Amino acid sequence: MDDTIRDITIIGGGPTGLFAAFYAGMRGKSTRIIDSLPELGGQLTALYPEKDVFDVGGFPRVLAKDLAKNLSEQALQFDPEVILDEQVRTVEWREDHFLLTCRGGEYRTRALVVAGGKGAFDPMKLEVPGYDEFLHRGVEYAVKDPAGYAGKKVVVVGGGDSALDWALILKDHAERLTLVHRRDGWRAHEATIRLLDEAVSAGEIDLRTFHEVREIRGSDVVGEVTIFDNRTDEDTVLEADVVLTFLGFKPDLGPIKNWGLEVEKNRIKVDALMATNVPGIYAAGDVVDYLGKLDLIATGFAEAAVAVNNAVHFVDPDARVNPGHSTNMKVFK
Repeated sequence: MDDTIRDITIIGGGPTGLFAAFYAGMRGKSTRIIDSLPELGGQLTALYPEKDVFDVGGFPRVLAKDLAKNLSEQALQFDPEVILDEQVRTVEWREDHFLLTCRGGEYRTRALVVAGGKGAFDPMKLEVPGYDEFLHRGVEYAVKDPAGYAGKKVVVVGGGDSALDWALILKDHAERLTLVHRRDGWRAHEATIRLLDEAVSAGEIDLRTFHEVREIRGSDVVGEVTIFDNRTDEDTVLEADVVLTFLGFKPDLGPIKNWGLEVEKNRIKVDALMATNVPGIYAAGDVVDYLGKLDLIATGFAEAAVAVNNAVHFVDPDARVNPGHSTNMKVFK
């Protein structure tokens, strides 16, 4: 057990959590970040590191992994304690601090900011023979390095933004790319759909609408995929080295649901101070809900600042909630 009591512990190492850690350090508070993933960055690094992000202020266009790198650098300048690949299971109030019980030990903190995104993002699975058998042996639900698909036969399954975005990116690397979707309608941005149409017309993507996966086969790794036309039940066998499934994720707050927080539809209810119903616990980012809530990285930053400033006041009632402008702070001199 770690008996060190940190002023503020941030649950979550995604964009909102990283900005919260920066802000807590800027306010001069001892800070800890705990995240269930093996690296900082949240979905930016775990799910779409090579995708461009366009709606963060100051960046006309930035790769997700580069945004995560910048946020990490900003957060780590005040030397927060960082604990990765760890999950907080229980939270208990002990006289003047919270006791956090995790898989690997116990930690203490005076205030808590929950910035866990949508919680654990378990991928929706293809319920077909071979999916579980070849998971991470040719079957994947995320792309780390597009260059790793050079010369490979790739089958992408899905009809949303992620499926279309990665199909458009990987077509320039793969030997052959097939996009499989059970309908002929898309859940993607209009501009992306136009790019897909152009790629299909140019013969760069083999599009199979009204098709679904029946089976994935191989030896040690994926070798082929059987798809079928859901209108005729006719099978087609495709050679494949990789099957990428982008079917969405099942959000799950996990143990957070048992911390005594007010939760509705898998989100934590907060007030205008980003305070939960439990004194000393604040929340920010995609995990929260309030009237007018927008799930944007930009709004997560603002919520993180509000949450941390009020957490600072909870830890030290004499501290001002509004710290003023960073340009005037001695910590940066």
